[in-house]
Amino acid sequence: MKYYRPIVQTDRCRPKGASVIAGGWSWFTHAECLTRSKDAEVVSIMDIPPKVLDNITRPRGPVCGLDMTAPQIMGVLNVTPDSFSDGGQHNTFDDAISHAKAMIEQGVALLDIGGESTRPGADFVDNAAEISRTAPVIADLLAAGITTPMSIDTRKADVAKAALDVGAVMFNDVTALQYDAASLPLVRDAQPFVCLMHSPSDPKTMQNDPHYANALLDIYDHLEERVAACVNAGLPKSRIMVDPGIGFGKTIDHNLQLIRGLSLFHGLGCPVLLGASRKRFIGTLGHAQEPADRVAGSIAIGLEGLRQGVQFLRVHDIWQTKQAINLWQATL
Repeated sequence: MKYYRPIVQTDRCRPKGASVIAGGWSWFTHAECLTRSKDAEVVSIMDIPPKVLDNITRPRGPVCGLDMTAPQIMGVLNVTPDSFSDGGQHNTFDDAISHAKAMIEQGVALLDIGGESTRPGADFVDNAAEISRTAPVIADLLAAGITTPMSIDTRKADVAKAALDVGAVMFNDVTALQYDAASLPLVRDAQPFVCLMHSPSDPKTMQNDPHYANALLDIYDHLEERVAACVNAGLPKSRIMVDPGIGFGKTIDHNLQLIRGLSLFHGLGCPVLLGASRKRFIGTLGHAQEPADRVAGSIAIGLEGLRQGVQFLRVHDIWQTKQAINLWQATL
């Protein structure tokens, strides 16, 4: 099997014959052709199979009402006592509401609300506790007149349903709807937007010596299978976003392979989310032990994702990221 990774450009001087990636701000004239058995080679856009080329170039429709021709920020709201970056900071109801409103003022486009930590080694949270942490926050924000769309970050169908019932519009699942057998029937019936992330195992054990034959291609294949599973279950592809899962069952080298090869995931024909904010590899490479000190490194990785055409950045630091995006856009 051959895979085609667009060699991305953002220069204003675009040659004839170049194609825009996903209707966005990046373009390409050539691609890296990858296989599992031979060395990669550079090929012309004319050598890419029509179906693959259409997947890469087809404009993406709005996600949760948000325009995919401009970068969008998903803001992390962890209503948990033990998340790796901000655990315990927003786990009371009032603190969660206050932080959500602050992120909205700073320009967040989509709020991602989670009630169970998925950091390496995290313990399981039962469904009732997770629902009690998340659904009331969503309901209260909507009752206060907040119009910013909200996502529920969970791997459990009951938790997702409770959130969708009170007004969430996206089901963001780190297991790509594999953890809970009730998840695919739920998205078939409720028709939410869905974010499918790659993660090879339970958060408790996912960092125990992860291995891949080829991290980039293995994760691409996995997400392709999960997109197909959703479509076969009755969820339109237009309602699906994909996330390669930086830091979830990956070594530093795996993370770097994914970041270098992000543009490959446009071949799935869905918007792409990059969630690298404050991750451990940024701390290791950037010499920042504390997660709160990894803002600059997070922005650097985020801007590289945007350069490759990624539509969503999932981040903790809204104002700083928004400022960086504004300046980056001004140079295009």
